[in-house]
Amino acid sequence: MARKMMIAGNWKMNGLLADGVALAQEIKVDVKAKKRNCEFVVCPPFTLLGAVKKALKGCRVALGAQDCHFEEKGAHTGDISPEMLLDCGCTYVILGHSERRADHGETSELVCKKAKAAYKAGLKTIICIGETLAQREKGETIDICSKQILESVPNDATAADTVIAYEPVWAIGTGKTPTAQDVEDVHAAVRKVLAKKLGRAQANKMRILYGGSVKPSNAKELLSLPDVDGGLIGGASLKAADFMAIADNAGC
Repeated sequence: MARKMMIAGNWKMNGLLADGVALAQEIKVDVKAKKRNCEFVVCPPFTLLGAVKKALKGCRVALGAQDCHFEEKGAHTGDISPEMLLDCGCTYVILGHSERRADHGETSELVCKKAKAAYKAGLKTIICIGETLAQREKGETIDICSKQILESVPNDATAADTVIAYEPVWAIGTGKTPTAQDVEDVHAAVRKVLAKKLGRAQANKMRILYGGSVKPSNAKELLSLPDVDGGLIGGASLKAADFMAIADNAGC
């Protein structure tokens, strides 16, 4: 089944105002100049959402955030609600990234709770899964990713409001990547779990991105695999030339 390729950039905790605006403007110029057939999303830090939204005006690039709280409002110092993100112009929010799971102790149950809140507010989610190096070496990759899917993805999730991103923790920012066959095996297994949870129709339509040291040199091989529907790009999304080269090499 044809699924529209997605190229999403996770800027993480990078960029001051001038940096973020300049990067967004470079991406805008490229996207407007070329007839691309994939969906672009950029996810800057909270402090840059308004400025990046303004810089991208008139361009078919969606704005996403890197996390949200599960409450609409209240006494949650330092947190941002889904409604606030929508108000800033966001369409997407990344949830359950391994750095949130590791650095902030986020559980799959919490990720699921956040996803439900995001849907209620009208946001789409990019829900992240992935195994650590220790889990991989024990041969637990499929089991870990399957468990995270079952516990992180709400039962009413659909292909219209949910994207899955498989990011092996050991490959994020290290320059190391699994083999193409390893990536396809995990993506195919994830799609089977989604079919059991959500039904075959939704699973066949739902996009599964790959992330973890994706760069222009390996994008063509990784993003052309049958069950890979795009990439969640980290470090390479901080340079417009690299980010757009990944799109070029992915054929979109």
